[in-house]
Amino acid sequence: MSDLTLYIGNKNYSSWSLRAWLTLKHVGTPFKEVIIPLEDGPTVAIRAHSPSGKVPVLRYGDLVVWDSLAIGEYLAEEFHQAHLWPADRVARAFARSACAEMHSGFPHLRSALPMNIRRTPFRLALTPDVEKEVARIVSLWSECRRRFGWGGPFLFGRFTLADAMYAPVATRFRTYGVPLDDATAAYVNTIHDFPPMREWAASVKAEPWAIEAYDQVGR
Repeated sequence: MSDLTLYIGNKNYSSWSLRAWLTLKHVGTPFKEVIIPLEDGPTVAIRAHSPSGKVPVLRYGDLVVWDSLAIGEYLAEEFHQAHLWPADRVARAFARSACAEMHSGFPHLRSALPMNIRRTPFRLALTPDVEKEVARIVSLWSECRRRFGWGGPFLFGRFTLADAMYAPVATRFRTYGVPLDDATAAYVNTIHDFPPMREWAASVKAEPWAIEAYDQVGR
């Protein structure tokens, strides 16, 4: 499947793009990467490739898959050897639920703590709503690790779609200095030490684009 193309937004800010990109990197199949700089709302450039006007979008010939979770599900079907879902039925159901919760939830964290990998880490005061969502994520990660995390440092031991879905949260926790217990901090380090994540973070430094609204958070 060397004709795969993934359309993504700015790597510094596009959390949904990161999710799909990490998944593809883990799969290990060659793909072409096309960055479309983000602006306010859907742009003409994005709409040229995306039915929803959003990134990421995966194309393979005439096939178009948009939305990070849909891309992950498609890749899990096409590349069974990548084990993007846990093999155990109960763990797999739990992983799917965790991904769905990330996909549809945590609106206060998304708004107050936008992904900004390039920014120097600092301690941001959190609102009660954000604190509740942080607590839920920490609790969820803890349960994943406790019940299913044998055999490796990721949420379900080995890397799965759940780790791809929560990777942008790990970057947010580090950027904004969110207080974490030792186990949660260790998982955040695991995500940042994941070779594809290191590759993504390194490429962020070369990006020329900036979104002022995100860069001014906490200032």
